[in-house]
Formats: sequence, structure tokens, C-alpha cells
Amino acid sequence: MSTANEFLSREEEQEIVAAIASAEKNTSGEIRVHIENHTEKPPLERAKEVFHLLGMSATQSRNGVLFYVGVQDRSFAIIGDEGIDKAVEPDFWDCTRDIVISHFKGRHFKDGLVAGILRAGERLKQYFPFADDDKDELSNEISRN
Repeated sequence: MSTANEFLSREEEQEIVAAIASAEKNTSGEIRVHIENHTEKPPLERAKEVFHLLGMSATQSRNGVLFYVGVQDRSFAIIGDEGIDKAVEPDFWDCTRDIVISHFKGRHFKDGLVAGILRAGERLKQYFPFADDDKDELSNEISRN
């Protein structure tokens, strides 16, 4: 079983970072990916904790999105900040989650994250379109624990 450090190659990580940059060209939303080995907490609960540890609620429009992956736990969650939750339908993330999980089931982890990130950017642009004065408020780099 791989660990968080072995989950993706350096090249795959760069493709994910590029997908984040591409997705953020469509929206003022801020997207991050966090990968860790194991947690005792349920994935959604841990994702919320990581979201706050990474300072993702500090965006001006409260429109941060976190893709959380627990490698050894084989867990995944996607969450958005309260600005997104107030603007979108309750099942907004379901199709994005399903795209990621379908790739993960085939062990295509990078492809799943890239597809999910690009889908999130497309979905977010109708609620949080990119504006000329937008600035990148959060790092696009993958975080680890």
C-alpha cells in the first residue's frame, strides 16, 4: 500500500497543480488538494479540520474548495466554504465527487483529481465568475500531513 508521499509522482503532482491553475482561470473560487496517510476521523470531518488548518476560510468570498485524500484509508471528500454552500444546491458536489471516485476505483488517482478539479472550476464559474481584479488567495500546491 502506498503512502501519501508515494501516492503521486512529481510529474502527476505538477499536472494537478496545473489543473488547479486552469480551473481558477474560470472562477474566483480557490481550490486546494490535501493528501495524508491516515486519520481516525471520518473523511468529511477530517476534511473540514484540514480546511481550517490550511486557512482556507480566509478567502474574501468564502469560496475555497478542498479535495481531501486519505491514502491508506482509501477515503476521499470534497468540501466548499460557506460562501459556496449558501449559493449552490445541496447536491452541488455530488457529480464532482462521483467523477473523482470513478477514476480512483480504477487506480487513476491523478486523472481523478484533475477531472474533479476542472469540473469544480466549471461548476463554480456560474456562481463565482473570474473577475479582472481577482488574485490567487491560496497556494495551488498540494499539501500533506
